[in-house]
Amino acid sequence: MVAEHVSTASIDDDNAAAPIVVASNRGPVSYRRGADGGLVAGRGGGGLVSGLSSIEREAKAVWVCAALGEGDREAARAAGRRLAPEDTGGHRVRMLDIPPGTFAAAYNGIANSVLWFVHHMLYQTPLEPVFDKAFREQWAAYEAYNAAFADAVAEEAAQGAAVLVQDYHLALVPGLLRARRPDLRIGHFSHTPWAPPDYFRMLPDDVAGQLLRGVLGGDRAAFLTPRWAEAFAACCADVLGAEVVRDGEGRAAEVRSEGRVTRLGVHGLGTDGDFLRERAHRADVEERMAALRSQIGGPDRRTIVRVDRTELSKNIVRGLHAYRRLLEEHPQWRGRVVHIAFAYPSRQDLAVYRDYTAEVERVAREINSTFGTEGWEPVALHVKDDFARSLAAYRLADVALVNPIRDGMNLVAKEVPVVSDHGCALVLSREAGAAAELGDEAILVNPYDVEATARALHAALLMDPGERAERTKRLAAAATALPPARWFTDQLRAL
Repeated sequence: MVAEHVSTASIDDDNAAAPIVVASNRGPVSYRRGADGGLVAGRGGGGLVSGLSSIEREAKAVWVCAALGEGDREAARAAGRRLAPEDTGGHRVRMLDIPPGTFAAAYNGIANSVLWFVHHMLYQTPLEPVFDKAFREQWAAYEAYNAAFADAVAEEAAQGAAVLVQDYHLALVPGLLRARRPDLRIGHFSHTPWAPPDYFRMLPDDVAGQLLRGVLGGDRAAFLTPRWAEAFAACCADVLGAEVVRDGEGRAAEVRSEGRVTRLGVHGLGTDGDFLRERAHRADVEERMAALRSQIGGPDRRTIVRVDRTELSKNIVRGLHAYRRLLEEHPQWRGRVVHIAFAYPSRQDLAVYRDYTAEVERVAREINSTFGTEGWEPVALHVKDDFARSLAAYRLADVALVNPIRDGMNLVAKEVPVVSDHGCALVLSREAGAAAELGDEAILVNPYDVEATARALHAALLMDPGERAERTKRLAAAATALPPARWFTDQLRAL
């Protein structure tokens, strides 16, 4: 038994069982082939890395992740059980060398092409989804991928350890892990929205039930906003006939199903304000600001900024159409405003994403062709990922446009006000999770309504500078209220 083995292990041993285990598809390190032919390790980023760093002082945590590419697979095979700590910034990391075909079917076939589409409500339902034999083969791969994680976590976790499983890629892991290691305290966190029952039930009945039972295998299921927690509870009631227990304020607090009780929680991930402010004033950001000012073309020109991956849910194309309507309906802004649009390619191995990226570029060219003049390019589109340039745009923005169709949170909406130099009006989709925290100070829009979004952009550009600055201060305070380290440790304490 794993539990018998870990009870005799020394916690000082680098290969010892861990009191805290994190499981996520992407880990804190990735590998690529260097110029000399050797493997080069690069540090990962994001809230999980910051969060895990915050608990290293208290306990030796282990991070279980998947090898994402051939460099990762080579490193995982060479390392054996855990990666070298000099590659991982001191994290104890186990990287799983899942067969490439299994990984591709689970990650692209199910996680990104089915579960992401369901939770973000992206399907064109007259044509998709189609749950056929090919889907069933991919679903079997998703099951195998989740089982590989459950096996690794079961091996890594000490008796009674706390396990934090991350996101829709690993929805089956809590239930699988409960069967392997009933002694563990298991939490699952969803970084995406959760689909309402009517949409969730597009999935085959057995698959919908399997996903819900997987998450309910944990002691706790947590979400970014109360809205997503309520949607999950509603799916459990509708699909499984589960009982939803509410607290004194009427919020879903527990799901009781098939003899188990799973507590629900909400943790609204914020930004690391200190890091962002320091990083936004480094020399490389100053250089990017100078280049952007040159591209904008004049000190009196206003800026509307968006920073997104070309992810279907980010709604970039409708945002461009709204900007075009602004120029059509309010010609006084022609020559006076530039839309700085960063659309960094995402998931380009999927045809639908390649097509979407091409449409973003086509619409941007069309706007520039229709309205541009010799001294003014209405849309400054950038498709090469550059974090320093994104921070430079944040600092320069007069208006930030964040209009996703649906988003678990959306950290861009929180990052812009934190680093803004002179205050920035935020035009924000009401379907972003961030709207629950930032809605009082933002201009909220229906992401499908291009006309209303154009009106919101006009109002944002006309906003009094004093009001804009005051709103930005309040937005920044809300955005940094739950930084990544606290977000992570709060989940641990709740287990």
